[in-house]
Amino acid sequence: MQKIDLNDKTILVTGSAGFIGSNLVKRLFRNVKGATIIGIDNMNDYYDVSLKEFRLKEIESLLPEGITYHFVKGDIADRSCIDKLFAEYKPAVVVNLAAQAGVRYSITNPDAYIQSNLIGFYNILEACRHYPVEHLVYASSSSVYGSNKKVPYSTDDKVDNPVSLYAATKKSNELLAHAYSKLYNIPSTGLRFFTVYGPAGRPDMAYFGFTNKLRKGETIQIFNYGNCKRDFTFVDDIVEGVVRIMQGAPEKKNGEDGLPLPPYAVYNIGNNSPENLLDFVDILQQELIRAKVLPEDYDFEAHKQLVPMQPGDVPVTFADTTALERDYGFKPSTSLREGLRAFAEWYAKFYTL
Repeated sequence: MQKIDLNDKTILVTGSAGFIGSNLVKRLFRNVKGATIIGIDNMNDYYDVSLKEFRLKEIESLLPEGITYHFVKGDIADRSCIDKLFAEYKPAVVVNLAAQAGVRYSITNPDAYIQSNLIGFYNILEACRHYPVEHLVYASSSSVYGSNKKVPYSTDDKVDNPVSLYAATKKSNELLAHAYSKLYNIPSTGLRFFTVYGPAGRPDMAYFGFTNKLRKGETIQIFNYGNCKRDFTFVDDIVEGVVRIMQGAPEKKNGEDGLPLPPYAVYNIGNNSPENLLDFVDILQQELIRAKVLPEDYDFEAHKQLVPMQPGDVPVTFADTTALERDYGFKPSTSLREGLRAFAEWYAKFYTL
């Protein structure tokens, strides 16, 4: 592994107004000295733009002395925008978190996924080729495991059977990164995130959507009759993993034929502890009552409906994090109650004050 000192480096974070991206920028502000951090986001309206604006304002309010920060409103699918960005700033480390997320949306709006996840990622790879970087870190997804029966999911498992277009684009990212790592000796690391949640998260995620509906007195639908298990991972744990991995790039080495071996790696970042969806929702409503988002006498049973599985969904996600622990000494550990409490308290401030 090639150690990278992030101090005094230029770091590009794509999707910096997004849930994980904004938390990563804030974390870099706290931990990195003398860096120049460039954020780019297209600020699209896939979900409430005011949430993205809230995250950007929070970033600006936390900017410490000694750090240079620039935000660019732009789309990674726009080749000229990305080329200009790389030519101007020449980032040493790139973290590509910009992507069209969501399994269900990929069924109704496939074009968005081809633009952002394929063309956009290709543009990033081409820029890393022409303006060589020390490390490209990019978001993949646990959805690449599809309906694999073997659990926990290991990065050694075969992942050739995606069950959604979203999953297919994320697997494609890993394949493209491998090819570019091999051809152009670009150190790249893919991160398969497992069901990320937390304050100021994405409103299309189940826990956020459930909260909005419960607050309005609407009924929530729990898929697969509640028999889904998800490896819920708190956003701070995801960011901790990303920052550690940024600092350790796959090593550049030559093979027996004298040609470069691809400096390429993929890791799971998950809680390594899947939770039943019914238990998750039960803890969520307890924490929403505690945070006074819901009244104390809220009749939760009257507002839930068990329904069949949705197309593109999988019954279980479960991360094997052995490689992450071995190589980076880190394992996510935030409990579900702790994480949902942080979300409920943030939601109470953001929506009910």
